[in-house]
Amino acid sequence: MVCGCSALLPLPNPRPTISTSCWIPRQPMPVAWAFVQKTSAKIPLETVKLWADTFGGDLYNTLTKYSGSLLLQKKYKDVESSLKIEEVDGLELVRKFSEDMENMLRRKVEAVQNLVEAAEEADLNHEFNESLVFDYYNSVLINERDEKGNFVELGAEFLLESNAHFSNLPVNTSISSVQLPTNVYNKDPDILNGVYMSEALNAVFVENFQRDPTLTWQYFGSATGFFRIYPGIKWTPDENGVITFDCRNRGWYIQAATSPKDIVILVDVSGSMKGLRMTIAKHTITTILDTLGENDFVNIIAYNDYVHYIEPCFKGILVQADRDNREHFKLLVEELMVKGVGVVDQALREAFQILKQFQEAKQGSLCNQAVMLISDGAVEDYEPVFEKYNWPDCKVRVFTYLIGREVSFADRMKWIACNNKGYYTQISTLADTQENVMEYLHVLSRPMVINHDHDIIWTEAYMDSKLLSSQAQSLMLLTTVAMPVFSKKNETRSHGILLGVVGSDVALRELMKLAPRYKLGVHGYAFLNTNNGYILSHPDLRPLYREGKKLKPKPNYNSVDLSEVEWEDQAESLRTAMINRETGTLSMDVKVPMDKGKRVLFLTNDYFFTDISDTPFSLGVVLSRGHGEYILLGNTSVEEGLHDLLHPDLALASDWIYCITDIDPDHRKLSQLEAVIRFLTREDADLECECCHLCDCFVTPPHQGEEDLLWGEAEQVVDMAFLGTRAGLLRSSLFVGSEKVSDRKFLTPEDEASVFTLDSFPLWYRQASEHPAGSFVFNLRWAEGPESTGEPTVVTASTAVAVTVDKKTAIAAAVGVQMKLEFLQRKFWAATRQVGQVGNSPCFPGCRPSDLDCFVIDNNGFILISKRSHEVPLGIVVNGRSASKVWGSLRTHHSLRLIFRVTMYDYQAMCKPSSHHHSAAQPLVSPISAFLTATRWLLQELVLFLLEWSVWGSWYDRGAEAHKQKKQDQLQPCDTEYPVFVYQPAIREANGIIECGPCQKVFVVQQIPNSNLLLLVTDPTCDCSIFPPVLQEATEVKYILQSSGMCARMRSQKLRRRPDSCHAFHPEENAQDCGGASDTSASLPLLLLPLCVWGLLPHLLR
Repeated sequence: MVCGCSALLPLPNPRPTISTSCWIPRQPMPVAWAFVQKTSAKIPLETVKLWADTFGGDLYNTLTKYSGSLLLQKKYKDVESSLKIEEVDGLELVRKFSEDMENMLRRKVEAVQNLVEAAEEADLNHEFNESLVFDYYNSVLINERDEKGNFVELGAEFLLESNAHFSNLPVNTSISSVQLPTNVYNKDPDILNGVYMSEALNAVFVENFQRDPTLTWQYFGSATGFFRIYPGIKWTPDENGVITFDCRNRGWYIQAATSPKDIVILVDVSGSMKGLRMTIAKHTITTILDTLGENDFVNIIAYNDYVHYIEPCFKGILVQADRDNREHFKLLVEELMVKGVGVVDQALREAFQILKQFQEAKQGSLCNQAVMLISDGAVEDYEPVFEKYNWPDCKVRVFTYLIGREVSFADRMKWIACNNKGYYTQISTLADTQENVMEYLHVLSRPMVINHDHDIIWTEAYMDSKLLSSQAQSLMLLTTVAMPVFSKKNETRSHGILLGVVGSDVALRELMKLAPRYKLGVHGYAFLNTNNGYILSHPDLRPLYREGKKLKPKPNYNSVDLSEVEWEDQAESLRTAMINRETGTLSMDVKVPMDKGKRVLFLTNDYFFTDISDTPFSLGVVLSRGHGEYILLGNTSVEEGLHDLLHPDLALASDWIYCITDIDPDHRKLSQLEAVIRFLTREDADLECECCHLCDCFVTPPHQGEEDLLWGEAEQVVDMAFLGTRAGLLRSSLFVGSEKVSDRKFLTPEDEASVFTLDSFPLWYRQASEHPAGSFVFNLRWAEGPESTGEPTVVTASTAVAVTVDKKTAIAAAVGVQMKLEFLQRKFWAATRQVGQVGNSPCFPGCRPSDLDCFVIDNNGFILISKRSHEVPLGIVVNGRSASKVWGSLRTHHSLRLIFRVTMYDYQAMCKPSSHHHSAAQPLVSPISAFLTATRWLLQELVLFLLEWSVWGSWYDRGAEAHKQKKQDQLQPCDTEYPVFVYQPAIREANGIIECGPCQKVFVVQQIPNSNLLLLVTDPTCDCSIFPPVLQEATEVKYILQSSGMCARMRSQKLRRRPDSCHAFHPEENAQDCGGASDTSASLPLLLLPLCVWGLLPHLLR
């Protein structure tokens, strides 16, 4: 060995003889050479190999004995003649899944169409009655009693029963109930007439549900603000007693009510807009932004003496109104300051130029275009702007919002709107904003209403807030199919009156069950994306994040792009093909994270894709190369399969579909296993089942070695054995009492990573499938919960069982055991002592801290066994803790290729925002002046707070939400990168020397046979702490706004497919219905509250 060598030295075969005796120097040598010679002699290479072989052999014998892997392999061999392996046709599979999904979604569309017809017919036959008196089931008031025990008004008795089909919520499937937001009077004549008219929908709701029992929520959202929902449900106010839900704010309502649109918002920031006017203007902009969706495009321009874009990066363009951009705009709006004089004509010219350029370049929505003018008045000559850019065709609508109570400029603002096919409103208080902003949607809906075009829309994925606290994340994601409801009365035809929108929810989880995992293989999966390239459903979509003890939806959970999940597709070939509704296939080498990002698999995936007809969605199916291309099929009799299905140790994947149980109400309460048994015993002739798992049941009887093993012996070795098959069958056998199982969550729904789920196979199955059959994969497990010590106590070991038929190999199953980490450690130290005794040398070095440091690590560098667990050797991660600081010598040494680093990316991460500091250069002021300034500011803030609370906050909770968003410690969406470390499996044994400052550390690595484990032996005398720590934790990817990086990224317009329909204008439209002075909607006490506040100011100053 050469002095100072720093390269990895793979050991040749046959290996040269290296002495294992004590080192005795025979002549003086240079210090460094002597040191190397000395240390190298202290690590006997042959002995290390003996340790590894002995430990590996003992482990293999134990694991095969308790897992029954060899017996199971033999069982498959015995029935080989009845087995066949078929190659999976990915294109045929994706077409079949798409067809099934199309049929399911078509049934939802038919239900919505029935509601539209019923609602429009009911309105046609209803005459408005100003003095109508009518009682209905108010969702908030039902079952409520007064102090005398009587039901309150609109709160009659309403029977509610828990229903599993509706997430176990108490509902009434016989009738609907009506919800209203707090700021809508529940006995307003418009409300009473609308509720009375829509009673006709109750019978249709019930008929739809009887015809298609897979339907979930059905509803009608009225343009007047009430929301009729079936089945009937009790609505609970928030902690402040407020109902903030307004159906007209929901994405399904807005998308169904209008066609896609390009919007330029112009906001006056001149000096006259100070104070409450600016507060109202900001809230107006925020409300407009909330009415936009991913098919819309927007920009915001502030003007006074000059024009400036509130986001300079967006100068001269429109950007997609996705969640990220909307939230970005909202933050910038809050920073707007007033000064100077408002000159509106420059701002109007800029807005018209942007819209014209985008229209000519075939960019943006290519449908409606509008300018939103928000100001307290317009004084200069603006008519020439309209003459040049918009008249006579008026292709751009102009909506004007007069801010404040001043009416001097009302005529001018109305003139602008009425002469540009827009609408004028005056917003005097924060409480007026919502209703007045919604008027523009009614104007944009007129052409569609007049033409009676009932476009069917499907929303992006969104979260049902009712299920957030009780269901897993995959249960909460929904899409909605919705259609507009119009007035068909001839006398109102030119006005184009929108009555509302009807819709029905589709749980994406139920949709994805139509692509069963047992047809896709261990690493296969299916996913859906929208016409905008956003993920609708994907196993790697993570819509929730944890903040403290609470799970919360990420702000951008429904605008995660396909390229951010399938990020290996750098050319975006897959994304482009799917957005263009193509049917085809492509292949990609991918890195797949596992075990919460601690591990990685290297796979070659084949992607198959097609569109889902009559929807904006495309479906993708992924099959991994190798065993993922084949499926194992058996020929087993019903009697044989049924016999083993009845065994208590057996379970089927609860989220996989073997039998159709959601059509017949009598089947809904059946588990999939119960349904299969009823089908096989012919108890129910109406059940439809696909019993692909019968062969697995027959071949994998209760644990094969169980009867031969004594519990007393097993208790010192393993807790349980387990088995899983491709068909989703899971068996387990306990070798200890259930109370003595080290990890009781394992193989239970609480531990999703260890069981078959809708999205993935168990982690132990996935790991085993990527190692040679018969080779065991070890994995550390940590107990979770308040009683956890934070240290791993349990190890699982699993191996794949492969079957070969006609030269085709498929993974049939994976088996394994759960054992205490302590047993593994005892086994290793016993093996080293056994080899040491054979050596019979007085100075034979052992795995003692005084002689050598020995570590058993897995193929990702996690330590399973060590005498120095508190000290971290050679850059190996201790116990898999992602935040552990480790020595970087082995990993940072560039010439070594023993364990290599893989950089992974997460485009759905949440990070703490960077601190933003304004200039600290403040003028010097006297203490009195500073005190008066601070006092004045506090009083102004208090007045504004009370004013906003009085006329807005008690009805609307966005003020509180905005306040929370400003907290510096709140997490925000970000991109991160993190390292994963992987051992080179081709290197079975190696040694080397690492320079550690004044000394050199010698190490030897030896693979442990039939496992993913390595034995690492190092010299304990050399301190390598000079190397920087290696952290296996994510770091945020920083983008510099001023550079081309971040700005270009924000401006980029990814490929998208526009909706098929557009309704921008209609010749019969009544453009003179363009608004007027708005009456305030706030109550008198609320409006007088600010005056009271001003009267209290002298007292507040004392």
